[in-house]
Amino acid sequence: MKKKKLLVLSNMYPGTQAKTFGIFVKNQVEALRKEGLDVDVLAVTNPKMGKANVLKKYGMWLLHTFGNLLTKGKAYDVIHAHYVFPTGMLALLYKKLWNKRMIVTAHGGDIDRMAKKSPKIRKWTESILREADHVIAVGHELHRTIREEFHVPDEKLSIINMGVNRDVFKPIGREAARKQLQLPQDEKVILFVGNLIRQKGLVELIAAYAKVKREEKNASLYLIGAVKDAGFRQELDRLIQEHDLKDVHILDAMGQKEIAVWMGAANVFVLPSHIEGFGLVALEAMSCHTPVVGTKVGGLRYLLADGAGVLVEPHDDESLYQGIADVLKDGPFVEQLLEEGENRARENDQRYLIQKVLEVYSPPGG
Repeated sequence: MKKKKLLVLSNMYPGTQAKTFGIFVKNQVEALRKEGLDVDVLAVTNPKMGKANVLKKYGMWLLHTFGNLLTKGKAYDVIHAHYVFPTGMLALLYKKLWNKRMIVTAHGGDIDRMAKKSPKIRKWTESILREADHVIAVGHELHRTIREEFHVPDEKLSIINMGVNRDVFKPIGREAARKQLQLPQDEKVILFVGNLIRQKGLVELIAAYAKVKREEKNASLYLIGAVKDAGFRQELDRLIQEHDLKDVHILDAMGQKEIAVWMGAANVFVLPSHIEGFGLVALEAMSCHTPVVGTKVGGLRYLLADGAGVLVEPHDDESLYQGIADVLKDGPFVEQLLEEGENRARENDQRYLIQKVLEVYSPPGG
């Protein structure tokens, strides 16, 4: 039986300089290869912003894609674009020229932010969603928005998140994780992992942590992620100084195996985002048996529902503080969070969800 040949297009993908940039796309690609698919990838691997960088990296991506379209385009069975715009525009070329099955995964920012940047981008987004053979939304709220605001019919719309790699994100025990990281066993570790940007709710997190620190003298806050805006990073430093906080540690982005150890070491994982398509990083923390506090936005409101995590109000440092404080008290409440979090991680195992993706790749009746 002939291997299904797939082309994955993405404007985020890990490279030698940024190994976690779009790592969730690479994880899915590797899972698809394990299922026997022949997968090519054309992606942007450089996370640097600024007009010159953006023009250069997108220009090179466009050139490579045009070359592939003309020389190899006919050979693919499926084109899978990650992010509706701009990636979906490239996928559309393969559909128009070679009549290829076109799948688009919407991750959140492409619908919640990018489509609102201008009427032209909104129109392009609508066109891509209309032309796609199938649209995957990574979360329930995103699914609702695409269905109701972009009028994509239910029969060509699925909810499939990127899934958690449970071979990497697995419980190793807090004591063992702290020994590995050389952290004190009695420290109350509060952890955030993600891009260091305002939309992740880091201003509120610093304010909430300042309140926690008044009650928990041995508490510490670790922020792990890439700096996307030097000005915002300086603002964070100013806030830390203003609150006279000595135990806030800002660490560079790191590989998934290292992140899993940090999650295992933490008392609580916090994701105070203003916008969140799904919140995969919260699921990864659950898979490491770490309780999660997150905001009632996007996919998080579903992921953390029914006792799987603690939901707090977005843009609200008092609500965030209360959520963190409740978890740090420990006890039966935390045991319940861990149990429900494990159930949620099991339901969203990457190995199970990849089968749903494979079903989408096959045309109806095909």
